[in-house]
Amino acid sequence: MNFPEELKYTTDHEWIRIEGNVGTVGVTEHAQSELGDVVYIDYNGATVVNAGDAFGTIEAVKTVAELYSPVSGTIIETNDNINDAPESVNSDPYGAGWLMKIELSDPAQLDALMDAAAYRALVGH
Repeated sequence: MNFPEELKYTTDHEWIRIEGNVGTVGVTEHAQSELGDVVYIDYNGATVVNAGDAFGTIEAVKTVAELYSPVSGTIIETNDNINDAPESVNSDPYGAGWLMKIELSDPAQLDALMDAAAYRALVGH
């Protein structure tokens, strides 16, 4: 299983990649493997979220799960291609399968997230 070192992780199995003051968010390889084949992403229309707030749901063959923002900020983009190719969450969770981009309102919140080693330990890898 892949745990990119440059990412930060949540206990809810989301990841965030930081570029400047913008974070790209998705679900981890572990999460997508637990969910099974992803068939649909539903964004709830939120434009501003706090850390831990739901920004949508992910629907898979096995279940539907909430998607939670790892940080507070303004959602500046959602991956509109994802519902044309929801399988990209399974095949490329850290690339084409990204879910949203958020402008951070408090970059210090990143310190509360896990690094790759801590997330690997959480999921038992």
